[in-house]
Amino acid sequence: MNSTAAFHGTTLRDIAVAKATGFDAVELQTPKLFRFLDAGYSGHDLIEPLDGFPVSGVGAIQEAPDAEFRHDATRLAEVAKIVGAPFVQMCTGPVDVRVVKEFRAGTLTPQDLRYRGALGLTDAQTLTETATRVALAADIAADHGVGLYLEPLAWSPVNRVAQALEIFDRIDRPNLKLCVDFWHFWAAGDTPDDVAALPADLIAAVHVCDGLHIPAGEIPDQGISRNVWTGAGDIPLQEWVDACRSTGYDSWYCSEIFCDKVAELDDELVASTLRNTIGMLLR
Repeated sequence: MNSTAAFHGTTLRDIAVAKATGFDAVELQTPKLFRFLDAGYSGHDLIEPLDGFPVSGVGAIQEAPDAEFRHDATRLAEVAKIVGAPFVQMCTGPVDVRVVKEFRAGTLTPQDLRYRGALGLTDAQTLTETATRVALAADIAADHGVGLYLEPLAWSPVNRVAQALEIFDRIDRPNLKLCVDFWHFWAAGDTPDDVAALPADLIAAVHVCDGLHIPAGEIPDQGISRNVWTGAGDIPLQEWVDACRSTGYDSWYCSEIFCDKVAELDDELVASTLRNTIGMLLR
């Protein structure tokens, strides 16, 4: 269970809901997890609530200025080590889609201090810059005895499977794997065939999620496209699940949803329904 199933809750509530609704593990995520840590708790305070319940991953490290990036990567890797999670997650950036939209529109001024990552760089520079960050995150994770899985975000300059594979080849980190997120892959233009061509051992997690059609030329915005129930959108979920399974992958399939109306419903109802939906797709 991804923390979006209990959207407005807390990290402790995520754990409780995942256990109560029959999930096999929980994926702990920021900003809830950072909120938990900023309140003065630590990863050790999660041991008792988990009581042996598996944590499939801890995320997400977001591309940011160097000091912030190292700090966040270290915090999440420390939590992953404590709770026994095999991976931390990293997302390509900028994570704030508004920065990307404003950059394209020409309204992002030099005085704007929001992180803009590789925006404005050449393709070669973009890959080099992102590869440096991914290598650093992978090394920090390795220092804590955990792996890293990369999730390319659809609106970021690094958003395609081919780009991720190029980065993996360049930096050659044995603890580095990929998160297959249906919406981000689909919105960026990748297909189930691209997923089916992946080696099974390169995939660390699969995010099962849906979205609505994105008009040609528009920057993918999850606040718009993903504002839908899983199964009610335009992504052929069964094709994407079948593509993952065709690789031989047999690990975590994780629910993820960003739907405003659903977020206001009872969190256990949402979580159990998402679990049942994934279960049907995997039959």
